[in-house]
Amino acid sequence: MLQKTHSIAGFISAEIVLMYQDVSFFSLDTAGALLLGCLAGTLADVDKPGSTMAKVLFPLSALLQLLKVKHRTLTHSILFMLLLSMFVMPLSNLYFWVFMLAYASHPLIDLLNDRGVQLFWPVPIRIRLLPKVLAIDTGSIGETAFRWLLLAISLLLLLGTHLISPLLHIPGWN
Repeated sequence: MLQKTHSIAGFISAEIVLMYQDVSFFSLDTAGALLLGCLAGTLADVDKPGSTMAKVLFPLSALLQLLKVKHRTLTHSILFMLLLSMFVMPLSNLYFWVFMLAYASHPLIDLLNDRGVQLFWPVPIRIRLLPKVLAIDTGSIGETAFRWLLLAISLLLLLGTHLISPLLHIPGWN
């Protein structure tokens, strides 16, 4: 999937954490969490030469290339997410969960691609959720449609949580 698809998924992850933690929509924490979600959602592609994250985090990307780490292996694995969680543990509870959920959204979405992900790396088995004929190819019309669906979900979360529910006083929607 493309960076913009992963960014929207990271944004949705942040929205979910903000809703769960009942953080005011009009706060600096919300702005920081949404930005962090957009960035963390794309971070796993640091293993793909030429990606935006590989360019931004060139030293890390270069190290992964020297170590011959292939795309959708180490940085898309559960093991890496567990290790990463130890590094981001010092963050506040809000930012920790935004970062981790947004990061996890990346391999989750890549499971919809026909190439799949080595989720249990170093075990060399690629997993995908959809049969090849239904899988979403990177940059395809299918991905564009999926991205629009994610955008609609994001807007529904935003509207439902912060604009509609206060007017209707829906229980469970803060």
